[in-house]
Amino acid sequence: MGIMEIVIAIVAFVSGGGLTWLLINKAWDARSRKIIREAEAEAEVIKKDKILQAKEKFLQLKAEHEKEINARTAKIIAAENKLKQKEAAFSQKMEEFQRKKKENDALRENLDQQLELVEKKSEDLERAHKRQVEQLEAISGMSAEEAKEMLIESLKAEAKTEAMSYINDIMDEARINANKEAKRIVLQTIQRTATETAIENSVTIFHIDSDEIKGRIIGREGRNIRALEAATGVEIIVDDTPEAIVLSGFDPMRREVARLALHQLVTDGRIHPARIEEVVNKVRKQVEEEMIENGKRTAIDLGIHGLHPELIKLIGKMKYRSSYGQNLLQHSRETANLCAIMASELGLNAKKAKRAGLLHDIGKVSDEDPELPHAILGMKLAEKYKEKPEICNAIGAHHDEIEMTSMISPIVQVCDAISGARPGARREVVEAYIKRLKDLETLALSYPGVLKTYAIQAGRELRVIVGSEKVSDHEADQLSADIARRIQSEMTYPGQVKITVIRETRAISYAK
Repeated sequence: MGIMEIVIAIVAFVSGGGLTWLLINKAWDARSRKIIREAEAEAEVIKKDKILQAKEKFLQLKAEHEKEINARTAKIIAAENKLKQKEAAFSQKMEEFQRKKKENDALRENLDQQLELVEKKSEDLERAHKRQVEQLEAISGMSAEEAKEMLIESLKAEAKTEAMSYINDIMDEARINANKEAKRIVLQTIQRTATETAIENSVTIFHIDSDEIKGRIIGREGRNIRALEAATGVEIIVDDTPEAIVLSGFDPMRREVARLALHQLVTDGRIHPARIEEVVNKVRKQVEEEMIENGKRTAIDLGIHGLHPELIKLIGKMKYRSSYGQNLLQHSRETANLCAIMASELGLNAKKAKRAGLLHDIGKVSDEDPELPHAILGMKLAEKYKEKPEICNAIGAHHDEIEMTSMISPIVQVCDAISGARPGARREVVEAYIKRLKDLETLALSYPGVLKTYAIQAGRELRVIVGSEKVSDHEADQLSADIARRIQSEMTYPGQVKITVIRETRAISYAK
């Protein structure tokens, strides 16, 4: 191949490439213009769409704004109308007030004039009355006071004569019928009520399965039995009596606490001072709950409703109290039944009589104000717990401490006497003994720092438990001597009384 051919080939190649580039460039320009036209058209559409959306949004916001402005305008108009109404009402009330004020002023003026007229007429009448009295005194020859006294004396004498005649007739009739009727009612009442005549004792027998338990109850060097006596206030006698331990104490409630505590300790098997105190406290709470249950059961049995919870508790406490050896709850139930029967026979309210009969001795079981007679204390308790006046009076008057004001009062007094007068129902020696022991405990309890007092060994020993933080060892010695001197000077007792003051310090901590 020659050079010419190569040159021709190169020229042809260059020419073809240039032509191709021109063709491609021309085609690309046409496509670019087309894309630009399409883009401009699409942009125009989008622009119109956005302008349309903006206009719609503007119209919407404008409508909402106008709506809000209208609402506010409406509220302002309503508030203005309300204010105008209040102003109109206030103006009307002010006019009414001014009008009434004028009327009141006119009325007051009129009343003042009438009062002046009345006072003037009263003075005229008084002067005329005085002139008439003076004329009558001059005619009769005696003063107005003398004439008044003469008339009163005359009427008094006449009324007294008629009253005495009427009273004599009634008394004659009453004498004929009263004794016969009273005997019939009392006998019928007694015959319709039956009751037990059991006498309260001052000891309780605790039975055990074997005599081996006695040693465990006594404990090493007597620690357990001393802890039991200190916790319960009951003397525990462990002697040669087979399979039995004697619990001695004048208070039946304490003996019951000691008996139940011993039963739990023996059943459980753990007997030591700390356990004894824990069981005694637990049993004491159980006995208090049982008192409430006994009170509720008694009220239900007798059909008495609406008693205050504190009165129910006091009624339940009667189970653990005796009156001259007679169980106080049994005596009160019997008195209540007797009162109901007697009130029915006399045509009175049997329910009220029964209620008063049940409550007549609640003062004996209350710890409040022991200096008061039990009838007065019971009346105050009944008043405190909203009992009716006639029931309160019957409670307070059943030993004649206050005057009887209702027919229920003598019925309660009579039925109380009937219940206590049954053969074998009471034993005054026991009551005197119990009163002496209670007086011993109360005397020692009156000293500051004393927590508990227990009279044991038939009143020959008085145990006084004091707070260690309130009474020192030296003060404990002084307290024992003071109590002994007071008992010696104020009380009557056989033999001698031993006063033991117990002061114990305990340090208690808890590991958590």
